[in-house]
Amino acid sequence: MFDVYITKTGKYLPNQAISNDEMENYLGLINEATSKARRIILRNNKIVSRYYAIDENGNSTHSNAELTKNAINELFDQGFTAQDMELLSCGTSTPDVFLPSHAAMVHGLLKNKSVELNSSTGVCCAGMNSLKFGYLSVKSGNTKNAVCTGSEKVSTWMKSEKYEQEVVNLKHLEEQPIVAFKKDFLRWMLSDGAAAFLLENEPKGEISLKIEWMEAFSYAHELEACMYAGGDKLENGELKSWSDYQPDEWLNESIFSIKQDVKLLDKNILIKGAQSMKEALDKNNVSADQIDYFLPHVSSHYFVEGLKKSFEENGMIIPNEKWFMNLAQVGNVGSASIYLALNELMNSGKLKKGDKVLLSVPESGRFSYAYAYLTVC
Repeated sequence: MFDVYITKTGKYLPNQAISNDEMENYLGLINEATSKARRIILRNNKIVSRYYAIDENGNSTHSNAELTKNAINELFDQGFTAQDMELLSCGTSTPDVFLPSHAAMVHGLLKNKSVELNSSTGVCCAGMNSLKFGYLSVKSGNTKNAVCTGSEKVSTWMKSEKYEQEVVNLKHLEEQPIVAFKKDFLRWMLSDGAAAFLLENEPKGEISLKIEWMEAFSYAHELEACMYAGGDKLENGELKSWSDYQPDEWLNESIFSIKQDVKLLDKNILIKGAQSMKEALDKNNVSADQIDYFLPHVSSHYFVEGLKKSFEENGMIIPNEKWFMNLAQVGNVGSASIYLALNELMNSGKLKKGDKVLLSVPESGRFSYAYAYLTVC
């Protein structure tokens, strides 16, 4: 077995930062009306800027694969070129197409050489799953290096035109033409971007991060879907797939929109988060006081105080000064968020040899959690 190090990080945030007041200029108005939920959601999540891979006319400026390729390009220099890459492992919730895989589409843009590919799907944990695949490949000696990514291109999923047919259908049914909160909620939460890590079997440069361990947990065996797309939830909690709907229903009911069951989220996300993190730390004989920097991916600042309380109730006290977050400035970029946070920390000048860093990523899809414990070398 080999040691595994994150030796370099790269990121790509498209175009210019978008303020809260500019969001509907890009995403558009549903039923020609400003969202009533927008200000409430933004006040709670405390995001003040984010990035979209679309222009003000709603036209795409980058695909998800292009965002990812641009982030990967930041890893290349004289010491590591595209021709040196052995494994490409890409995670995303929002691939450009169902098939081929996201990693294959990114590889097609890199045009370097034949490499091993892995595509991780899901929601926010997709990025951590792609990282774990690369970590295990390098650790086992399967490859000497791996490029791992997290990326999202969700802006085009949230454009107002995607919901217009549903509004028209509601008017025909003489119902209130307001898109359900479970759909509108995420329009003010999610945004675009990509980031990448280079994993190697020896440290390089001024700062490298040794991956001590990674752990992952799923509670899908006991909890129903909470965040979903390409289907809708039935009264019994099961999901009905898009392929079981008629084509006209895809538009009339916005079947492909991303939805969030906020009541289920609020009830479970913190409890399972504290439970899984305690299990991960206990399994690896790490205590909370052995964490110098805690990087939690949270979808909204609304959850931060509750998360701290849940940790404390489980005997894990992490002082405020150890928390490192950039949600407010870059937005919730799903599977890319933890990559973007670590990229910022590595370039902050704060890290010193021997520091311990804990990455924590929850996924509300069906309640999955992933962790990585790192040592600064």
